[in-house]
Amino acid sequence: MQLQSVAVKRASGAFALIDSLKRHGVKHIFGYPGGAILPIYDELYRAEAAGGIHHILVRHEQGAAHAADGYARATGEVGVCFATSGPGATNLVTGIATAHMDSIPLVVVTGQVARAAIGSDAFQETDIWGITLPIVKHSYVVRDPRDMARITAEAFYIASSGRPGPVLIDVPKDVALEEFDYVPVDPSSVKLAGYRPTVRGNPRQVVQALKLIRESRQPLLYIGGGAIAAGAHREVRELAERFQIPVTTTLMGKGSFEETHPLALGMLGMHGTAYANFSVTECDLLIAVGARFDDRVTGKLDEFASRAKVIHIDIDPAEVGKNRAPQVPIVGDVRQVLTDLLQRSTEDGDSRYSTQTQAWLERINRWREDYPLVVPQYPGSLAPQEVIVELSRQAPAAYYTTDVGQHQMWSAQFLKNGPRRWISSAGLGTMGFGLPAAMGAKVALPDEQVICISGDASFQMNLQELATLAQYGINVKTVILNNGWQGMVRQWQEAFYGERYSSSNMEVGMPDFVKLADAFGIKGMVIHSREELQDAIAEMLAHDGPVLVEARVKRDENCYPMVAPGKSNAQMIGLPERDKLGKAAELIYCNSCGAKNISTNNFCPECGTKL
Repeated sequence: MQLQSVAVKRASGAFALIDSLKRHGVKHIFGYPGGAILPIYDELYRAEAAGGIHHILVRHEQGAAHAADGYARATGEVGVCFATSGPGATNLVTGIATAHMDSIPLVVVTGQVARAAIGSDAFQETDIWGITLPIVKHSYVVRDPRDMARITAEAFYIASSGRPGPVLIDVPKDVALEEFDYVPVDPSSVKLAGYRPTVRGNPRQVVQALKLIRESRQPLLYIGGGAIAAGAHREVRELAERFQIPVTTTLMGKGSFEETHPLALGMLGMHGTAYANFSVTECDLLIAVGARFDDRVTGKLDEFASRAKVIHIDIDPAEVGKNRAPQVPIVGDVRQVLTDLLQRSTEDGDSRYSTQTQAWLERINRWREDYPLVVPQYPGSLAPQEVIVELSRQAPAAYYTTDVGQHQMWSAQFLKNGPRRWISSAGLGTMGFGLPAAMGAKVALPDEQVICISGDASFQMNLQELATLAQYGINVKTVILNNGWQGMVRQWQEAFYGERYSSSNMEVGMPDFVKLADAFGIKGMVIHSREELQDAIAEMLAHDGPVLVEARVKRDENCYPMVAPGKSNAQMIGLPERDKLGKAAELIYCNSCGAKNISTNNFCPECGTKL
């Protein structure tokens, strides 16, 4: 593992860490210094002066973790963040959990009190190894500086191989200071006993999957974030086109399939498109690729694709069969498995299959026409959907980050993203993610347009990172859809809690966002009306520097369609339907009995439940 051709050098543990990061190609680190990690920052100072590595000083450690996360999602590379011991380390926890839930590769370095003080409740001591154990892929406490280079190499290998995830390296202060005879480690030489992620799928199972695909008349591709992590978007498209299989994606899978493609159904699940949800309900074969059958996707699990046989392809064997037992389980890298499957297919089988599924595609297209996503226009009010559609029109190729809530779901519905251009906290649903994630994406890709779409409540979680944008001139455009509420909380309180709006109104105490931007030295703008929208977005995009735009949108707009908790995906509320005159009407499913009602009254005609 060691590079014997490199001369032994007397160096500190901190030097070994920084040198190892450079050898792994790390160019940017997001972090915040403190006492226990100062020896590492001292070596980082020297490394920055020599060039090749750059530190971004965030204003809160949570921002460092989210920025490293956004960096990793935008590039596919490992993101790196630093924090000191105690509160510095614990401030990283939400960001680590966010990355863990969405399988994002991070290497997280924390300072720690000296070895002799560990366990003594020393100043700013916390057991960050123990605290983060459930939310990391692996973790280390460096007890000997001689292990630093090996541990760093292993951390990068573990974070980026198999199912990606965050890895923690906790470095006691005296380990960082201690000098030893340092020999670098070749990153390409890392081998870990007992850790061998499966890459190639079982050939017999691949053949079985191909047989099911050819026999199916109503197949559906269900694509998750694993396809993004594996870079499998070309293989997904080839499979869909070869066998004429419609494609729906999860929130994490957005961008894995071209959303303007005739076979694209958009997102499925709680706020997915009606035609995606009807398709998964009616399909006879569900091909899950890098997806984990999350509850926000499945709705009532025992009614999810209940008529379908299932092929489940995933690199993590723990996910296969966890929530739904597949007829054909295939463990392996999804890109490699799809490549193998495509190589085994024949032209003769393809043509027969296309003919058999024509009726299925026509049925889906009727659902698409009958139940479209609607962009409303209200007299005197700006709909939030209008803002997102205008952003998409003027910046279709941008990298978009979001926070969490209604704006996130509207963005998922109306933005048409390419691979890695959709960056959103899906599994953990972390408010405050959007701005620092956009910062990380822009640092990684300075020549790309990066736009953060946020809500007034989410934005206030990490607004301090405006100072980071200002300090480094990070040209992120942020658009706040301001409705004066914790919007998704309000929607649930309206629908399921008798309109008791407990602690969800954000209007009182709302900052003046334009003045806030100005206080940080950033251009601030406000959009009051539809008439201002187009020019304001154009001005924002043209400005050379970070911009904060507040769009004052309709206060009580809800995000539809919606699958209520405990209901099947076919039982959507707030669903538009085209009547015989071509006008939009409201399609309502009864939450009690599931009956479909297109009616102006407030009660289900089947069971009498108030709608």
